[in-house]
Amino acid sequence: MRVAVVGAGLGGVAAAVGLHRQGHEVSLYERGAELREAGTAVVVMPNGIRALDELGLGDYVRGQAVSAGSGGLRDRRGRPLLVTDAVQAQRTIGPTACVSRAELHRALRAALPADLVRTATPIQRLEPHDAGVTVISDDRPVATADAVIAADGIGSTLRGLLFPEHPGLRRVGRVDLRGMLPRPAHLDVTDLLTAIVVDRRTGAMFGLFPVGENDLYWFTDSALHGPPPEPAVARHQMLDLMADWHPAIPALIEATPPADIYVDAIARLAEPLPAFAIGATALLGDAAHAMTPDLGQGASQAFEDAAALTRHLTGATPADVAERLLRYDAERRPRTSRLMTASSRQSWLMSRTGAIAWLRDTALRATPRRLATRRLAAMWRA
Repeated sequence: MRVAVVGAGLGGVAAAVGLHRQGHEVSLYERGAELREAGTAVVVMPNGIRALDELGLGDYVRGQAVSAGSGGLRDRRGRPLLVTDAVQAQRTIGPTACVSRAELHRALRAALPADLVRTATPIQRLEPHDAGVTVISDDRPVATADAVIAADGIGSTLRGLLFPEHPGLRRVGRVDLRGMLPRPAHLDVTDLLTAIVVDRRTGAMFGLFPVGENDLYWFTDSALHGPPPEPAVARHQMLDLMADWHPAIPALIEATPPADIYVDAIARLAEPLPAFAIGATALLGDAAHAMTPDLGQGASQAFEDAAALTRHLTGATPADVAERLLRYDAERRPRTSRLMTASSRQSWLMSRTGAIAWLRDTALRATPRRLATRRLAAMWRA
């Protein structure tokens, strides 16, 4: 069966590999001039690792598993708010990994024959017909496929064509900074690793994860007023905002050159899509369920999508495609819709200031470790 995968991000590559290994005739289309992934690092949760295992792609990520740190939530000084037993959670559900986006992308695409990839090929529209779906790039047909997987990211062109009445993306009034750097020898960051730091005065957040033996990945989340600033300006603003936080936090931000900092206005789908599949076309990853990053499930949900699509299309013929994709929709849409809602609620709660934030912190400190660990493990279950 001929399958066209549109978009060569992490989820698109994973789906292309899974479908290729099931014997389908796969073509992967990427608008960029080369097949690569930009950015810093990505946290892959236990459920995401299990999805990669299902695709036969989990070995690299498992080799980058993060040693369970203190985890949980901390105040701006680094003092515990919500303590989890990450060791117990990982023992029960499985490991978490934090890996370089570029290295993970390279590891995933190594399983895909190079002649299946079409770079510099932006797909503008699809034309369904009795013989399949014609894939259009630059106003000319480039292929006819029996199934199309739209994995073209948070700003998905194909999503907008499939659901023209959907309100699309909505900015949430927050900005995300991400950086990666070699671990500074003079900084003790032990208490901060795998933890999220929150500040009830400003509603800002900071997270820190190890990448391999020698690197650190950090991210911030704070209020956005106006357009997102350039990295140098954003770095300066964050240093001012976090000057009196745990001393390692401004030190890490200051040690990261602006050229290595990525700045994004946080956005999500304004509401869940009414379907993930229409006819012979299915949506995957952020194209289907863009959510705020607060639960760290973006990449993991894309990998779950890729595994589910591969499973449902195994053994399919062209006549089966529409019905198989409806099964995919029935499996994936309820779960991702719940996570979209939960992620937005978490974003709202963690960004509060004043009395609401004080009450939040008081409740977090009173939460028993066992209950916090059980809730963490529940989120990691597929």
